[in-house]
Amino acid sequence: MPTLEWIGKDKVINHHQEVPFRVLERKYSFDESGRHEEDNGSSNMIIHGDNLEALKALLPRYEGQIKCIYIDPPYNTGNEGWVYNDNVNDPRIRKWLGEVVGKEGEDLSRHDKWLCMMYPRLRLLYKLLSDDGAIFISIDDNEQANLKLICDEIFGSSRFIAQIVWQKRTSPDARKRMSNGHEYILIYVKDPENLERCINLIDLDETDAGKYKNPDNDPRGPWVSVDFTAQGFRPNQMYEITTPSGRTIGPPEGRCWKNLKEVFEQYYSEGRLWFGSDGNGVPRQKNYLSEKEGKTAWTWWTNEEVGHTQEATQELAALLQRKAFDYPKPVRLIQRIIQMATHPDSIVLDSFAGSGTTAHAVLKMNSDDGGNRKFIAVEMMDYAEDITAERIRRVISGYSKGKKEVDGTGGSFSFYELGEPLMLDAEYLNEKIGKDKIREYVWYTETRQPLPETRPEHGYHLGTLNHTAYYFYYEPGQMTVLGYDFLSTIREKAESYIIYADRCALSAPELMRFGITFKKIPRDITKL
Repeated sequence: MPTLEWIGKDKVINHHQEVPFRVLERKYSFDESGRHEEDNGSSNMIIHGDNLEALKALLPRYEGQIKCIYIDPPYNTGNEGWVYNDNVNDPRIRKWLGEVVGKEGEDLSRHDKWLCMMYPRLRLLYKLLSDDGAIFISIDDNEQANLKLICDEIFGSSRFIAQIVWQKRTSPDARKRMSNGHEYILIYVKDPENLERCINLIDLDETDAGKYKNPDNDPRGPWVSVDFTAQGFRPNQMYEITTPSGRTIGPPEGRCWKNLKEVFEQYYSEGRLWFGSDGNGVPRQKNYLSEKEGKTAWTWWTNEEVGHTQEATQELAALLQRKAFDYPKPVRLIQRIIQMATHPDSIVLDSFAGSGTTAHAVLKMNSDDGGNRKFIAVEMMDYAEDITAERIRRVISGYSKGKKEVDGTGGSFSFYELGEPLMLDAEYLNEKIGKDKIREYVWYTETRQPLPETRPEHGYHLGTLNHTAYYFYYEPGQMTVLGYDFLSTIREKAESYIIYADRCALSAPELMRFGITFKKIPRDITKL
């Protein structure tokens, strides 16, 4: 498989492993009763902070749990004037490139910088995606070719499903000799062999439903007819048929009937075949609107179907009562993606959240169909509070659109900032972050699962998995010792034990006799 090389790749290919693990600090919660400091328990998250560190912070709870990821990363156009700095020249990213890539970073081209920024983020997104998940990535011609190659490398070329062409404009820009009217959306899945697990059929719209008629008053309701013949010659599908008018016919020349005779007879007896209004034509099979689960999506998405950039700009301006963001994505576009890639209780992640369109689309979908989808939106820029979160507050509560009042969707979220790192100087646990966050991290690094919500009776018992009991014997500012005094407090029966402590007073034969693996704090805590 061809791979893409660029200046700085060797410095960033494993950089996601070196990113410090930071905890997430909830700043406030919001729901239909307004903003409040107490935690409302919402699973919806808006996170303000660098998305590379935020994605790392999400791993203990969400690795392999995200059903749908949508990202709209910088397109690297070189346009400095956008609210979202689209040429990846933000001082924070420049600082990151300088630290990670080193002096080479000073000579990087615009495309090399973009690839250095995107690669580790995509590596972490891959970890977060569930086995039945799908990732959708918006891009334009500036980096489409580069994005496809690095996604093939990270996700696997066999997991590439399609490249959507979205018609983002309604008319050409007359000021230009050649006007760009489209963008792309690349789709990758974790399980291409079982695509139906990852990608749903899309709903029929009014135009589709209008094609279904019921000229014969069929009790099953409106239908459309499809050909009951197939190309080629199959001897067991070459039987004669008697039409309702009494005419005996065979398949048209060069074709055979679509199904075996017994299937035809079943369809005929059930009234699932149409022979024309006079009952004298070649049979066609009826497909009923009532039995239609949806339709297959194709790779051309028109602005009539899913919206356009002008619609999205007006949508956001009406919400915020001001123009606040250039070229956001329309809600209808993201709703199409969510419909294709989620179930009613799925988690949707957008790590380049921008104005918050993805979170808006999730709330609207839930309001429309009664679902309980959750969103996680990450935005590094300072407008995460006054644009991204403000938009979602108004979506939840309702807002005025001219003289019209738009009802709120309901729902809730909590707003987070990136907090303290777990480790200080890679040698010491950061006691400021609290025991619960450390416990969650340690359990995850051992089991790759979220920490159970139900706390065991033993204060240091993290949980038991696959007949192994895990204990994290830690107290800030104190020396903990694994010895007989601690063992006497353990009541959990397990085949083996993994116990963390600052010191161990048991000998190697004693550890073996009790089935204990001792891990020293912090030396043996796994670094993600």
